[in-house]
Amino acid sequence: MASHLGRRLRRGATSGAVVAAAVAALAASQAPDMAPPPADNASGDVPIGAGDTTTPPDGAASGNSPYYTDLPPLNTPNKPGAATNLPVITGPAEAGIPASVLAAYKRAEQSIKSTDPSCNLPWQLLAGIGKVESGQARGGKVDANGTTTSPILGPVLNGVGFANISDTDNGLYDGDAKHDRAIGPMQFIPSTWATWGQDANGDGKKDPNNIYDAAQAAGMYLCANDRNLAVKADLDRAVLSYNHSREYLNTVLSWFEYYKRGTHQVPDGTGVLPGGRSDDRVTTPGGTTPPKKTPVTPKPTPPKPTPSKPVPPKPTPPPVTNPVAKVARITDAATGTLTATAGATFTTRPAVVALDAAGKPVSGVQVRFQITGDTDARFGIGAREITATTASNGKAVAPSLKAGERTGRFTVSATVVGRTLGAVPFSATVTERSADTLTRLDAKELAATTGAEFADQVRVKATDDGALAAGVALTATFVTSADNPQTATEGPFFKGADGTALRTLTGLKTDADGVLTLPKMYADGKAGTYLLRLTAPGGGTLTVELKVTEPAPEPTPTPTPTPSASQSTGAPEATPSS
Repeated sequence: MASHLGRRLRRGATSGAVVAAAVAALAASQAPDMAPPPADNASGDVPIGAGDTTTPPDGAASGNSPYYTDLPPLNTPNKPGAATNLPVITGPAEAGIPASVLAAYKRAEQSIKSTDPSCNLPWQLLAGIGKVESGQARGGKVDANGTTTSPILGPVLNGVGFANISDTDNGLYDGDAKHDRAIGPMQFIPSTWATWGQDANGDGKKDPNNIYDAAQAAGMYLCANDRNLAVKADLDRAVLSYNHSREYLNTVLSWFEYYKRGTHQVPDGTGVLPGGRSDDRVTTPGGTTPPKKTPVTPKPTPPKPTPSKPVPPKPTPPPVTNPVAKVARITDAATGTLTATAGATFTTRPAVVALDAAGKPVSGVQVRFQITGDTDARFGIGAREITATTASNGKAVAPSLKAGERTGRFTVSATVVGRTLGAVPFSATVTERSADTLTRLDAKELAATTGAEFADQVRVKATDDGALAAGVALTATFVTSADNPQTATEGPFFKGADGTALRTLTGLKTDADGVLTLPKMYADGKAGTYLLRLTAPGGGTLTVELKVTEPAPEPTPTPTPTPSASQSTGAPEATPSS
């Protein structure tokens, strides 16, 4: 995962020496068991964890994206039992963790403890990373399920001031089809999430913007490679695997130690929001501001007379034109037909080209793609609206578009952000799931006697172009004949919820394996051979034969013979005289 990401460009104005000094101050202020990590003697400002004296391997969970550099206050929070006159549930605002976020960290700790006890993952480490990566999900702005109220996205990793990571998910998670961005409260990049993503809240989705899913994934990632986080060297390696920065390591560990000394729960959405980031130019520990230096006024020096020379006028630089101002129109970039079956991803993505008045492409222009109409189709991150930037050829391509379950037509409109130029509409169609072949899964004879239930149920498999067809709606009808498939009025039937005889069923859907088991069938009072026809959108058809017979007649009992008079009296039989 992380090893596949390549070397990242790191930016950070907070030096290791400044962070290490703040950590040392924190250790000295009511925190006797905290000690700053040693420093590398070669540079004096790169702290090194025990046993970790080399640069960590390439790759990082967050893509070495920027992070928050705020440090804990120098007075530690109240630790339960530390003093009898201090309340346990209150403390500095920085020690408060939003309720859902805190629950997610503790749940992840317990879950991993049950599956990987030797890792010794403390939830406070997850809290330290969550604080540094997203300010505890922006102060706990999550819904009842733990999903952030809006996606948390890091900067575009396009090589301008940050790492250059080309798109790996077609914009599925980060909404950017050109470059990747770190996503969610724990700031995974898409390629990392593709490997480590978890469904910790059991909603059937691995959502990087859900704090439960993200915390579980972060914990498992930190425990990788058989790490024991109770060992300092493994702890350092785990944090550095998240972001290859010693300053990052020190910042996370300072919050880790701070939270270990006590925290309290605050309502979601009320957590303290961080300020400084590693991509700011100046950051100081503890939120302090460096003192301003008083300028020293130099003594005036009398000017020396110099012969006057004509100064040639400086050329006026040409005016800088905003790219969007140069755009005269946008046109369809030969997108083609937008059609997909329900639940599938469109194979074609809407694309436009921005042109100036001379018909030349314009780069750097933001184009908004918006879904309109009665549809549940969405762009990759679940959005109806997304923005893309034109490349050097003037082309902007929307992220992957996924069809919902609602069939029909809708429109994707492309417009230039900041201009009122005409929109480019794209017509899109979602068709129902289809199957071109229906096959019965067994060859058992379907037979019953009049008035009885058929012993076996019909099981069929649906495929489309050879692939299993899941979610296809089938129709089952008892018909009069193969050549004249009119609905039968007598013979076998299904039962409705109220016991009514039904000879047509609709809305039957194949499961994830393309299989459908029909409800039980019943015979009426008429014997004979009958036909059941199944049909599917896409042309799939299957006709099944059923036989109904009369019950076998009960055997007639054999009459008991009546004994003769002589047998009944016991008199000897007469014999002829001699």
